[in-house]
Amino acid sequence: MSYNFSITRKQDMSVANTTNEPFGKVPTNHMFIAEYRNGEWHNPRIEPMHDLTLSPLALCLHYGQTVFEGMKAFKFADGRVNIFRVEKHHDRFCKSLDRMCMPPVSYELFRDSIRELVNLDRDWVPADGDGSLYLRPFMIATEARIGASKAEEYLYMVLASPAYQYYSAPLKIKVERNFTRAADGGTGAAKCGGNYGGAFYPTQKAREEGFDQVLWTDNKHHETIEESGTMNAMFYFNNTLVTPALSGSILDGVTRDSMLTIARETGIHVEERSISITELKALFDSGTQVEAFGAGTAAVVAPIKSITIDGKEYACYLGEDAVMFKLKSALFNIRKGLAPDTHGWNLVI
Repeated sequence: MSYNFSITRKQDMSVANTTNEPFGKVPTNHMFIAEYRNGEWHNPRIEPMHDLTLSPLALCLHYGQTVFEGMKAFKFADGRVNIFRVEKHHDRFCKSLDRMCMPPVSYELFRDSIRELVNLDRDWVPADGDGSLYLRPFMIATEARIGASKAEEYLYMVLASPAYQYYSAPLKIKVERNFTRAADGGTGAAKCGGNYGGAFYPTQKAREEGFDQVLWTDNKHHETIEESGTMNAMFYFNNTLVTPALSGSILDGVTRDSMLTIARETGIHVEERSISITELKALFDSGTQVEAFGAGTAAVVAPIKSITIDGKEYACYLGEDAVMFKLKSALFNIRKGLAPDTHGWNLVI
């Protein structure tokens, strides 16, 4: 099934120069929007970018029913545009919606809304280097009612914004022993707004101490590694790529999954398992060469130059031959059409 959308084009279709703009600051010319009421989606359409009008009673403003995805589109050398891993992102979006008691979006609606928006604003997709078009499908509860229960009315929207390198330099991070990003049985595996809002304060405190990000640990003992900032945490040591196994408090990252798949196919031994701060500290203390990096849609691969554990700073390996850079290059080549897409990850338009 394919959806037919009404499309209202912006009169001025010029493209802004966003090379030096902060991430997510400048939207493209258009946005997609659809309304959910009476148990189904209505009036799917693409319109020129504009502000929304919401009732002050809209439930998203009071009870946190907000879910989003982060995706990217890339430009091939021949001018075609590729949207990366639509099916995987849709699957995660729907799992997040289900966890937040929000209505599902069919794969066809998800795919077509993104594809048509990207096609209309394809001139905004950067062609150079690490440039991409960041895509933000999201849903908010709009029913005008103050009452602590799930809404019956929603907006599903898709926005786009040119994106470049998220982090300009390797990161200096600290192990977070006090604050918690997510707890067992909570919403840590969902991309809902509250997870990110709750992480701002400890991240701000870390930055005041001179760090770029935090390395989150489990909520019970603050000993087991979970994520790094808003990214999945990955480590390479002793010829093995290690990342925490997925759980109810760890997000099923699409970049994480892509990296693990590529690593296995290139002969790198991969372990998805629990890794403790004690184990990590022992590796550093023994002089083992450790690579550490965050993996996420916005950052792709964010190299970590040092990890501070209980006040002691440990240096991570950043050599040009680091495995993380090889994985990043392999992923880049697939997404830019420079290497075969053997998994059907690319939706080329």
